[in-house]
Amino acid sequence: MTKKPAVILLSGGLDSATCLAIAKAEGFAPYCLSFDYGQKHNAELKAAARVAEALGAVEHRILKIDLAGFGGSALTDANIDVPVDGGKPGEIPVTYVPARNTVLLSYALAWSEVLKADDIFIGVNAVDYSGYPDCRPEYIASFQAMARLATKVGVEGSKLTIHTPLLKLTKAEIAQKGTELGVDYALTVTCYKADDDGRACGECEACRLRSAGFAHAGLADPTRYQK
Repeated sequence: MTKKPAVILLSGGLDSATCLAIAKAEGFAPYCLSFDYGQKHNAELKAAARVAEALGAVEHRILKIDLAGFGGSALTDANIDVPVDGGKPGEIPVTYVPARNTVLLSYALAWSEVLKADDIFIGVNAVDYSGYPDCRPEYIASFQAMARLATKVGVEGSKLTIHTPLLKLTKAEIAQKGTELGVDYALTVTCYKADDDGRACGECEACRLRSAGFAHAGLADPTRYQK
């Protein structure tokens, strides 16, 4: 029986690697899509390639787009430092990249239409996350509704579904789930300040959330650190 194709947004970090493993476990044929969008921590792209190969992606594409041309985020703007704290409660942190998930999902939508795939997976999380507005369930629901109206396949009756299997999981639960599915997290890069070799700083919020996730799950942390 031919497996259904699905587009998986794959950054190369812990969350997206787990999302890919879940999609594969659910019987989908995974087509992975990563982006060189001008992020400072582009070592994650090498990690994405490693993860896609290790988990048996049917195809993995890396597209180059220029969100750094607009700046406005510590992840893309050379004039804004990546903070080592999580910012103030209730504030959207400076690591938020303006409209990033909307842009990336739009590319995934275009590829899914060409592949005749009714399913897109994205590793957004509304529990252990940084307060990004494009990680909220109401945002995902709205994008899905828009996608069904804005595409040829949608108008013809196809019902695209955006899967968010990590949405309500803690980092510990994500790490545990991925470990059960055979994800080798040593291949992944989550750090916002990773060096060219993919070693993590151990100080940024992404590093702290990842480290705490492994600790709370009772799992050894496979992350390679700069110090």
